[in-house]
Amino acid sequence: MNITILSVGRLKKGPEKQLVDDYVDRFRKSGRQLGFRSLNLIDVEAGPSLEAEGARLLAKLPEGSNAIRLDEFGPQWTSKAFAQKLSKWRDDGVAETVFLIGGAAGYSHAVQQAVPATLAFGPQTWPHRLVKVMLSEQLYRAASLLGGLPYHKA
Repeated sequence: MNITILSVGRLKKGPEKQLVDDYVDRFRKSGRQLGFRSLNLIDVEAGPSLEAEGARLLAKLPEGSNAIRLDEFGPQWTSKAFAQKLSKWRDDGVAETVFLIGGAAGYSHAVQQAVPATLAFGPQTWPHRLVKVMLSEQLYRAASLLGGLPYHKA
C-alpha cells in the first residue's frame, strides 16, 4: 500500500521539517518490509481562498484512494488502533491511502463532501505544521507496532 500525506502549505525549514523528514525516513525503512511501499509528501499552495485550496487538494487526490481528512471533529484512534487500521487496509488490498491536512481555515465544502472520513488528534485545534509532525510520527509508530520494534512502549 502506498501512503500519502497531502497538505496545504509547505514546511520549508526548521524543527518541524526536520522531525517530519526523520519520521518519514524511519517509516520508509521499516514500512517497506511490512508491505507499505511508499510514504509520499505532497504539498499544495495555501490561499487565496478556501475554495482555491480545496480545488488544489482535490486535484492531487488520486481517484479511488482511501482518503482521510485530519479534522478536530473526527474520531480519535489510539496508536494501536491506527496501526490496526493501516494493517487492515493493506491486507484488504487498498492500493493508496491519503491523509489530508487542511490549511488554517480548514477544508472547503467540496473537500468535505469528497472526503467524508475523518481522524482527530484530540479535541484541540493544532497548527498544520505540528499535525504533519504528529501524523508522520504516528505512521512510524504504527510501522514499529506492526513490525514488533521496541519504539512503542505503552
